[in-house]
Amino acid sequence: MSKSTPTPEAILNRLELTVLRRLDGLLHGDYRTLFRGLGVDLADLREYQYQDDVRHIDWNVTARLQTPYVKEYYEERELTAWFLLDLSPSEDFGSQSVTKRRQAVELTAILASMLNRHGNRFGALFYGTSVDTVLPARTGKMQLLQLIHRMAHRPRPGPGTASTRLYDLLQTAAHVMHRRSLVFVVSDFITQPGWEKPLAMLAQRHDVVAIRLYDPLEMELPDLGLLTIQDAETAEQLLVDTHDKAFRSRFAAAVTKREDDLHDAFAYAGVDVLEISTEDDIVDALFRFSELRRNSGRLAAGATAGRGM
Repeated sequence: MSKSTPTPEAILNRLELTVLRRLDGLLHGDYRTLFRGLGVDLADLREYQYQDDVRHIDWNVTARLQTPYVKEYYEERELTAWFLLDLSPSEDFGSQSVTKRRQAVELTAILASMLNRHGNRFGALFYGTSVDTVLPARTGKMQLLQLIHRMAHRPRPGPGTASTRLYDLLQTAAHVMHRRSLVFVVSDFITQPGWEKPLAMLAQRHDVVAIRLYDPLEMELPDLGLLTIQDAETAEQLLVDTHDKAFRSRFAAAVTKREDDLHDAFAYAGVDVLEISTEDDIVDALFRFSELRRNSGRLAAGATAGRGM
């Protein structure tokens, strides 16, 4: 282990002092806004009775039988969460002092710490150039330290090894996760196409959150004159003139199309999205996301109740 690389214990202690306590204050100990939607599984269907929650009406069965039916749920004692971790070469990019990989490590450590505090199980799938490691879902401090260690100290695939296929990670996860879970897909989503459908299929069974990491330089190219840029995935290099306004305009148009396509894919899959820049404060980002989760939950409940009126 390199002397410059902090141990999992050091990473966890630093996050406890600088992040987790602050997050506790913002969320006031209520993590349901981040981890909502789980803790229950469908148990059975029965006819609607007076004072039943209209949000539990199964509209497909009701339409077929012409009699209102509601879903009955049983509560699970624990939550199971999975982290699908894209640690491909493009994650090592950062135009300043922080890389996307570092944000991924710290964000995953924070979320796993919060889950572990409440005795919940969590596991992870690791993708470099393929799905190379599966950490089975467990709880406890040793599980937390092992997750951090495997993220922070895994060998980095060299550039030009292979282009990312997020499809493979999502397909493997579908076969590994046998029970309904909370799923965090942590990636910059710089990948070959075709991942949208498996993400949507995961979201049909699980509560899926897409955590999209990016660097500001990937969004806007400043005027820096002649610049050699390298594709982190293929190692292909290209000399460009960033002083050329026409080139910067084409770059901006390509970014706009990429962003539109990406957000269309997230909408198609029906997943919540947390976007984090390498310049972002993770606590602020998580707090904003908890507000989004709270508001989207209220909207979904209101829409369902409206259909039952």
